[in-house]
Parts: sequence; structure tokens; C-alpha cells
Amino acid sequence: MTIQWFPGHMTSARRKAAETMALTDVVIEVCDARLPEASSNPMIRELRLHRQRPCLKLLNKADLADPAVTQAWIDYYNSQPGVKAVAISSKNPGEAARVPGLCKLLAPHRNDGIKPLRMLIMGIPNVGKSTLMNALLKRRVAAVGDEPAVTKSQMCIDLGPAMTITDTPGLMWPKIRHDSDGFMLAASHAIGRNAVIDSEVGIFLAALLLQRYPALLTERYGIATDGMDGVGVVEAVAKKRGCIVKGRRGGDLDLEKAAMILLTDYRSGKLGRISLESPESRAAMLAAADHPDAAGTPATADPD
Repeated sequence: MTIQWFPGHMTSARRKAAETMALTDVVIEVCDARLPEASSNPMIRELRLHRQRPCLKLLNKADLADPAVTQAWIDYYNSQPGVKAVAISSKNPGEAARVPGLCKLLAPHRNDGIKPLRMLIMGIPNVGKSTLMNALLKRRVAAVGDEPAVTKSQMCIDLGPAMTITDTPGLMWPKIRHDSDGFMLAASHAIGRNAVIDSEVGIFLAALLLQRYPALLTERYGIATDGMDGVGVVEAVAKKRGCIVKGRRGGDLDLEKAAMILLTDYRSGKLGRISLESPESRAAMLAAADHPDAAGTPATADPD
């Protein structure tokens, strides 16, 4: 299954974001700390490089990610010119409060008190942009929901006497190049469910967890993972949680329901602190994609 998701409103949202960036001093790109590169829209990078705007890259939901892997990503991004990366949880007001100060460091020319510092929040759907906006303003001004594409239009608000901040709708890009990126985005709920098959996403997630965090699967579901594949994990979860298709003879396992249990546990952090990609695994995935295997099929997994 190839996952693509680009709702119609995103075309106009991209155009509007490009216009606003021309009047912006610092771009705040919010990514999911569990999959920083897969959740980074290449169009945002293109737009800000075209306008030569510095970027504060926020690895949000860091409380759900593997801290060692998150630190590796911070080091990776901080080695790039014009980029400052930090890990935060936008639900934590104290962590969100650091953002304006970090933006000031990236735009020292706005510290003269003559013109306000203009910040622009960008990112893909459901990475926590609106939660960040609300935390910065200490009141609810942006709609928040555990569904992608809740925000549909831009919102610009004064953040003190010498700062303005603009929140933008979540932006996907028209074609997701790597299948594994699509699956990671779907597993992390950045893509609408109408574009995916939950059982396939759950199987992908299970296979990845087998490679990197098998002990967490055993701890959460009480299953022995030795010799299992992704399908086997979802089947084992179905058996443990009593996921049976109603009305079927023989008690067929309900893999769709079991997959949703796995996905929900991952998304909520009940499985533990998990990162779906690291700088090393990302490099390996890209190398595999550039050099198809002997059968001529590009690798779509994200191996460690």
C-alpha cells in the first residue's frame, strides 16, 4: 500500500504560507520528535531557503520519543546552517515559553525595538502547532484535536509589545516519496484515516518495533516476540485482547481492531518512549532507496 494524502485546502494554504514567509523573520518548524525527518515537509525547507529565513526546529512530543535518539537528531540539525533545534513538549507551558527567546537569538536584527519580531509556525498536520500557539499565549486561541488538519486557516496574534506570531494550517506535500515515511506518518496519526488501512499500518509499526523495541511489546502485551514478524505481533495482540470478528464461525481474529490497539498505545505513549527513525536509520533507508535490491524493488522499510 502506498500512502498519499493531500486535502484540497492545502494548496491554498501553501500559497498563503509562501506570502506570509516573505514578511517573517523566523520560521518555527514543528516536527514530531519520534520521526523528525519523515514529519518534516520538504516544501517548508524550500520556502524558507528561498527567502533565506532562519529556522527554529522544534522536535515536539519529545516526552513520547526515545531521549537518546532525540539527542542524536538535535545534534544532526544543529550542525546545519541557519537552524537551531530543541526538543520540547508543547503541552508543557514552561518548555513552550522558551520559544520566543530562541527566535530572538536567530533574528538579532529585531532586537533594536524598532520593528516587532515576526514568527511563523509551520509543520505537517497533528504535530502540535496549535497546542504550541495556545501555550505561548496562555489561552485557547487555536482549535486543538487529536485528528490531522484541524486548523484550516492562518491566525496572526501579537505576542507581547514587540513580537507577532502566525499559526498556519498543517501542510503535507503532494507526493510522499518513500513508502516508509507514509507508514510512519500514518502510525503517528499525521495522515487522515480515510487514506490508510489501519491493519497494514499496524503491521508496519509492529515490524519496526520488533527491530528496535521488542522488550516494550513483551512488557505491554505479555507476548514472546522471538521468531515473530509484524503480522504475528498483531495476531498475538488480537489473541491477548480478545479481538474476534463478530458473527464469524471459528472466531476469526479481528486484525483491524488489534492494529488499532497497537497504534493507540504507541500514539499515547502507553507502549513507552519510542522513536521510529534515527539519523543512522534515515541514512540507511535513503541509501537503500537509491540502490534497489537485486529484484529491482526499492526498499520501503526503515532498517537500523
